[in-house]
Amino acid sequence: MTKLSVYIIAFNEADKIRDALKSVVWADEIVVADSFSTDDTAKIAEEYGARVVQIPFEGFGRLRNDAIAACTHEWIFSLDSDERCTMDARDEIKAIINAPQSLDAYYVPRKNYFMGRWIRHAGFYPDFRQPQLFRRGTLVFEPDAVHERYQVVSNRACGYLKSAIHQIPFKSLEEVIHKANRYSTLGAEKLLSQGKRSGMLTALAHGFWAAFSMYFLKLGCLDGWAGFVIALGNFEGTFYKYAKLYLKHKGLDTLNNSKEV
Repeated sequence: MTKLSVYIIAFNEADKIRDALKSVVWADEIVVADSFSTDDTAKIAEEYGARVVQIPFEGFGRLRNDAIAACTHEWIFSLDSDERCTMDARDEIKAIINAPQSLDAYYVPRKNYFMGRWIRHAGFYPDFRQPQLFRRGTLVFEPDAVHERYQVVSNRACGYLKSAIHQIPFKSLEEVIHKANRYSTLGAEKLLSQGKRSGMLTALAHGFWAAFSMYFLKLGCLDGWAGFVIALGNFEGTFYKYAKLYLKHKGLDTLNNSKEV
């Protein structure tokens, strides 16, 4: 039987990671790539037999490459702390890694649960993110801070699992705000490294387009109150990403640049 490594990236995810670990206890190896959490994340991971490796956070791209390097088996499955592998996905993964004709990398559909309902629109289903099941050596990430780009090192096309895993992207409205803040900062740093510039109109235009496309073009309006909150959070995250980019260009992104008047 072919062996499988699962890696989970985490930082202060004590309230989420237990369910993620439970969903993959069947794997031959679980590696938790922790970025020096200050809560019980590492302790909980060890309780489930995971090997915890501490990796300084220097962007999600580098973090994923280091997590992959820590895995020891031929096949690797990536699971985030807010994701749960379903039994159907487990069975399909086992079949793939033990089939001689399998491809080298597979996208995995995700079903997102938020505000008491499964989100079926707004780009949240099937929500293919990046190949999450792949052979060792076939997936390499760019050193991006967020929304990390990747390269599939294979002369064959990627496959797609039929069975979805589950994701709980936001445990509360507070986390919607928290993620919008954190990811907008990382996104601004990424844009800055690419030589991009911004202004008020640019920030507003990108924010409105992000919300409009998610709520209307991707039919988030059919997901009720939850769809509206997701679209609004997407506006805020995108707007602040470009607003923060403007401040970084002007050198106004720290309190040290304040002046008394």
